[in-house]
Amino acid sequence: MNDLVEVRPGVYRDSVTLMRVSRAITDLPGVTVAVVAMATELNTALARDLGFAVPPATPGDLLVAVRAASPAVLEGAAAELGRQLAARAQASGTGDVAPPRTTRSAARGFEATLALVSVPGEHAFAEALDAVEAGLSVMIFSDNVPVEQEILLKDLAAARGVLVMGPDCGTAVVGGAGLGFANVLRPGPVGVVAASGTGAQQVTSLLDLAGVGVSHVLGVGGRDLSAEVGGRSAVQALRALDEDPATELIVLVSKPPAPEVARAVRDLDLATPVVAALLGPGQDDLTTAAEKVLRALGRDVPEWPSWPAPPAPPAPPARQDAADEAAPRGPLRGLYAGGTLCAEAALVAGDGEFTDFGDDSYTRGRAHPMIDPALRLDALRGVASGVVLMDVVLGHGADPDPSSSLAPAVREAVARGVDVVVAVVGTDGDPQGLRAQAARLNEAGAAVFTSNAAAARHARLLAGG
Repeated sequence: MNDLVEVRPGVYRDSVTLMRVSRAITDLPGVTVAVVAMATELNTALARDLGFAVPPATPGDLLVAVRAASPAVLEGAAAELGRQLAARAQASGTGDVAPPRTTRSAARGFEATLALVSVPGEHAFAEALDAVEAGLSVMIFSDNVPVEQEILLKDLAAARGVLVMGPDCGTAVVGGAGLGFANVLRPGPVGVVAASGTGAQQVTSLLDLAGVGVSHVLGVGGRDLSAEVGGRSAVQALRALDEDPATELIVLVSKPPAPEVARAVRDLDLATPVVAALLGPGQDDLTTAAEKVLRALGRDVPEWPSWPAPPAPPAPPARQDAADEAAPRGPLRGLYAGGTLCAEAALVAGDGEFTDFGDDSYTRGRAHPMIDPALRLDALRGVASGVVLMDVVLGHGADPDPSSSLAPAVREAVARGVDVVVAVVGTDGDPQGLRAQAARLNEAGAAVFTSNAAAARHARLLAGG
């Protein structure tokens, strides 16, 4: 076999960069497989399962494993790998300059007020603590952080007069700058406090489609409105937006919160009106909440863009009657990348099996499904019948072209007789192109919606609900 296997000690690149480098190398003619990733236990096991002889390595090392059809192809792949890594280092502004060794020293060098922590969860606490003690607000993108550490960080931040966004904070927009997974949003009067990344993205994307922009989006982490954390950061963020002269209305977004915490947050004495989008039985879905915001601002509610599925080919004559009688397709499976979108779909659609591939149990040691679609594609290929409901979330940080891998899998599923419904969450300004992505998925046979709640209702009807 023509294999290249290297372990580069102490060379770190973030998971988004490495996934894109891996994809670029894999797409080279004659390259069979390429793994370019940090040498975590999961990644080294994956490389060994693919037949690579991986030498001893640590999670702080870079693992390179490439297999090619010939020595010449392998040599070209190695050269392209070098170009890819060098180009992305230059784009990130690091190049050959030695990076700061601590968060505190980095803050001093850049006169920063906010730090973004994106390291494996077991190391996130130390970096976030360093940031808070340096007087910085901090966005903790990392997941798999113990709740006890979250509470300690948030209490310390409140005492220091700074804000902790996270852990597991996937989305924020501060002063017009998007952090984490961030859609391209126009500036405007709506401030958002979100214990949900994709929930915030759904609400703000719908507002953007209606011509309404945001002042800030302050993510607080998916557990912030839990009974354990008690809304510590949500309360701080709400008060900060209440004091912001550019914010005329606040939206509070969360996956189902602890009831007592939801009551306490709702009862805050604020001068700025607040629209709550707190998912749960009997509560508004995210689209309804966005529509309430529009009405509160005196704006019209548009018809949210959607693309109905192309007509299915007619059944053979001998089976036409049976096809007509069997109108409900069921069962319904939800294959989601966004946790709050998954929770909303389950609430709206009712019966069905829903999987959040962005849950901590799926992301330990691997990229988030908004970046790496592999697990969801495998799940979709395993569905033989019924209805599949999925989300595709656009914006900076997400897969640069999700339809390129998803559309062929959708087409195959539709050919097997599976009905596919997709909620595309994004704006016309997103780099992937909202309408172009929707059109490709629709051409592959999916019914496509910009409202996740509308997609869930459509899937429920197809499944016979």
